Amino acid sequence: MFTTAQGGPIDPTNLTRAFTTLLCRAGLRRIRFHDLRHSTATLLLEQGVELVVIKELLGHAHIGVTATVYAHVRLHLQRDAIDTLSTALDGPANDESTRDGDNPPLCGATVR
Repeated sequence: MFTTAQGGPIDPTNLTRAFTTLLCRAGLRRIRFHDLRHSTATLLLEQGVELVVIKELLGHAHIGVTATVYAHVRLHLQRDAIDTLSTALDGPANDESTRDGDNPPLCGATVR
């Protein structure tokens, strides 16, 4: 919760004005103050923080709300995971240095 220097509630117009001034001074594009909340949740999700933890931080009553709002981030993370798996499965089969003496080479498979 943000308050004025006197401890009272901040007028939303004054908050927007002060935030816009800070963005301008920093050379950043204009965004809504509320966008900071969305950016924080997105960054947390991308860093592997569990969806249920983000739900609690945001104060959503149901995890379905959080899952719906951040579904695009989860899809991106799923694609990254599949790409990582594809690289892991594809890599060793093509690398002669991974052969271990008498053992056959590791098997790699292409993920499509």
